[in-house]
Amino acid sequence: MNNHLEFFMEIKLFEQKFASQKRLLIVLSASRFLLSVIAVIFFTLLSSQCVAQEANALSLRTNIMVNDHRAFTIIPGDLDPDQPIPWVWYAPTLGNGLPGQHEIWMFNRLYAKGIAIAGIDVGESYGSPKGVAIYQALYDKLTRENRFSQKPVLLGRSRGGLMLYSWAVRNPSSVGAIAGIYPVVNLQSYPGIDRAAPAFNMSPEELKGNLGELNPVEMLAPLAAAKIPIFHLQGDNDKVVPLGPNSKLLADRMNAMGGKAQIRVIKGQGHNLWNGWFTNEELIQFIMKFAKPSSK
Repeated sequence: MNNHLEFFMEIKLFEQKFASQKRLLIVLSASRFLLSVIAVIFFTLLSSQCVAQEANALSLRTNIMVNDHRAFTIIPGDLDPDQPIPWVWYAPTLGNGLPGQHEIWMFNRLYAKGIAIAGIDVGESYGSPKGVAIYQALYDKLTRENRFSQKPVLLGRSRGGLMLYSWAVRNPSSVGAIAGIYPVVNLQSYPGIDRAAPAFNMSPEELKGNLGELNPVEMLAPLAAAKIPIFHLQGDNDKVVPLGPNSKLLADRMNAMGGKAQIRVIKGQGHNLWNGWFTNEELIQFIMKFAKPSSK
């Protein structure tokens, strides 16, 4: 009888122990599930915050007017008040949305490193003297009134190259470096003499006769003499701004004169909105190196 009683008591104890372990497993499983849910929510919020931050650089743009032309600045916070503000001069700045969403990655990287960005809308000036004068007005305002560095890095995309190079060849001592994304440097290549002539208030014949003083690729000697670092990204299948008469010709002439020009040719790419143009690590490292030498 006692044996039977002990047997049943052992069974009861086993059942109680099993039930307790089962409850513990349920609690542990619920805890793990809850932790998983919390982790998912946390990383979702973190990702959302990162995306929001990635979308913020352009939204921090301040619009200003310079000589009746719309300009913009994006100025990081926490800057040293005793030091000039390092900056990148972007072109083209146009009313049709340039710079736009494609530049966000680059602008975010610059902003995070304490590098400002600025630009001004000079319309389809193609590097004409009128456009260069407006560029000079922006440079003077930012460097004299807003504590911007005397030597920005110029970043020209497509026809923005004509605008920036036309200013740079006349102001080599005010240039830290020049970067480009398939930039135009040759008026004869783009937009062509006939299309460009009205911006210069000249006939096509007059413009053609003055290319030595108006076409950036013909005016590189001051940049070469000043050893201005140059880095371009260019596709070998660009039909709009062909590699040969633009970046390659510039690099060949610059380097022949003892200058410092490097072209990174992207095989198979043309004049397009391929994301690789705007998320190129080599390009952004070049820009940061010369805009803010302490950047890494």
